[in-house]
Amino acid sequence: MKLAINLNKGIRYTAIALGSLLIACQPDEIGEGNGIEATELDAGFSITGVADANNTFLLTANNNYLTSSWDLGKGAGFVSGGTEETVFYPDAGTYTVHHKVTGIGGVSQTFTQSIDVESSDPVAGNLVVGGKFENESDHAAWTILNISASGANWSFNDASATITASGYNQQGIYQAIDVVAGKEYVIDMIVSGESNDETWFEVFASTVEPVQGNDYTNNVVMGLNTWAGCGTGSFNGPLSSVGCVDNSYTGSRSNLVSFDASGTIYLVIKSGGNQTNGISISNVEMRGAN
Repeated sequence: MKLAINLNKGIRYTAIALGSLLIACQPDEIGEGNGIEATELDAGFSITGVADANNTFLLTANNNYLTSSWDLGKGAGFVSGGTEETVFYPDAGTYTVHHKVTGIGGVSQTFTQSIDVESSDPVAGNLVVGGKFENESDHAAWTILNISASGANWSFNDASATITASGYNQQGIYQAIDVVAGKEYVIDMIVSGESNDETWFEVFASTVEPVQGNDYTNNVVMGLNTWAGCGTGSFNGPLSSVGCVDNSYTGSRSNLVSFDASGTIYLVIKSGGNQTNGISISNVEMRGAN
């Protein structure tokens, strides 16, 4: 069964009731096992937009079960929860919420609703377009910055982008982003790789527009540098955690930036080295910090 529900704040909901009972260890005949099973489970839940809170929703279960768990559509899977859950989605997109309940005898039921968030939160929403690299549309949001004539190459994959390089050559990718004067933004991404040698990986946020055939060195925010002791061996995690390059805006290890004037800045990611066997990135984000 599908049910389309239009509530406030321009959000569209689609509900799907799975309605299946998964019954384990049932006796073949009367008298085998304890024979006690839940017969009136209800995994259903309602969704209510929270007043004066962008992209925030209250999920209220119908409360006829022994145990309850929620998958809020954020990639964390099922997590034990209660009758009510408040969830915030900073980014536009479709989020599928599952509510699983279990009753007497191990009987379980799952109810699903999809929440369509039409616009990103103006403060916490991700300003980066195509930061997940999931499809051709995401890939097209990035422009290749050719710095060296050859010897370095960014490739776009399914849910990631990867840079390889040799002979101290380098290449970048970038996109334009509109910012507000005086507002703080936080930049981050997931980076992974291994066995890189004499390699650099740098992220910049600057009003200076990249020029093809030229290096880019304006306002580094964060990065990896094998000479400084990171980016070697095997690594996988947020660049803000595994990186070792100081932020030129603050003079310290930080992924916060702000700008003196409103307008267009350029988020530039470049990498290269003598032996860069592959550094992959995903989930590139630039969000308002306040």
